[in-house]
Amino acid sequence: MSERHQNPPDAAQRRLLAEIGNIAVVGLSPKPGRASHFVANDMQQAGYRIIPVRPGVQEVLGEPAYARLADVPERIDLVNVFLNPSRLPELVDQCIELAVPAIWMQIGVVDHEQARRAAEAGIFVVMDRCIAVDYNRLNVSELRDA
Repeated sequence: MSERHQNPPDAAQRRLLAEIGNIAVVGLSPKPGRASHFVANDMQQAGYRIIPVRPGVQEVLGEPAYARLADVPERIDLVNVFLNPSRLPELVDQCIELAVPAIWMQIGVVDHEQARRAAEAGIFVVMDRCIAVDYNRLNVSELRDA
């Protein structure tokens, strides 16, 4: 078994969330009752550009959707992951190939081996945490508004 991933300290997470702008949400559901939808909506309301990544969907939250990360035509600052953990190896491969700077795996999206692989490739990795909850818990809005 690989070593357990340790999330970066709160100060580093807060700094990351204060500095980024574009969040690609992999697995973003068009259904308002789904966690991915309301979390992405919360982050959009906080001023982030949400980029939906989900095959078979044209648009979510007023933004055009893309089937794969590689299809996104603009810079991705962070990939927010709402996927079954069994799909993480392929996603981490894509993030490494695209040199994505950060991956945030939502609550329940846990794979210590894939988190280690991403971190070893120089990617900032947060795992098993809700980005919207942590945005509020870390009081990031005061940094973004400054």
